Amino acid sequence: MLILMIVAGVGLVLVRPELLPFYRSAAANTWVVDIDNWRRTPYERIVSSPFDLSVDADLESIPMRIGEWTGVDTPVTNVEVFILLEPEQLVQRRYALPDGRYVWLTLLASRKMRSFHPTEMCYIADGWQTNLDSVEVPLQRGSLRALRVRARKGEWEHLVLYFYVWPNTARDLAQGIVMFKVTSPPWGDEATTQALAEDFIREFFWEVVQ
Repeated sequence: MLILMIVAGVGLVLVRPELLPFYRSAAANTWVVDIDNWRRTPYERIVSSPFDLSVDADLESIPMRIGEWTGVDTPVTNVEVFILLEPEQLVQRRYALPDGRYVWLTLLASRKMRSFHPTEMCYIADGWQTNLDSVEVPLQRGSLRALRVRARKGEWEHLVLYFYVWPNTARDLAQGIVMFKVTSPPWGDEATTQALAEDFIREFFWEVVQ
């Protein structure tokens, strides 16, 4: 078993060197994800990830290069967001593929429930028409559930997949929650756009542990 773990670690360095500083042992490298932030749902899953997605981690340290995706910070300039939500951390980036397609990643971390609200509320308040449901996002093994928001305003369209991340099954607010959100403009039809967002999510979450 030890030999297998060493070989797996070497493979990670050779194939994905950008992940080395963020890799933790398989036993510790798990996160609880769900589509609701105040009650458990039947979609709660424990999933593995190469990244530390806890409130106590420096989320800004997540690499700008993840697989074929290259990121650039797109800081939130609306001061009201920080006043109203009081997040401990708020990271917003645009990650692009070599062919020019891109998605936005938003990570909001907090130990206060007031920091979180349904994403569709922001769109509705800004005059967008929205449709909310949930979808399964296939991982390397198993799948996680994500809320899906389809938003339209004039010629603008967004497809959003988001869910919440806890460090363990206790789901103790004192340990914090991270909202993980991927937003995409249209890239072809809806199925193609959603597939792109799902591809990006799979860079962060690899498989269901249980």
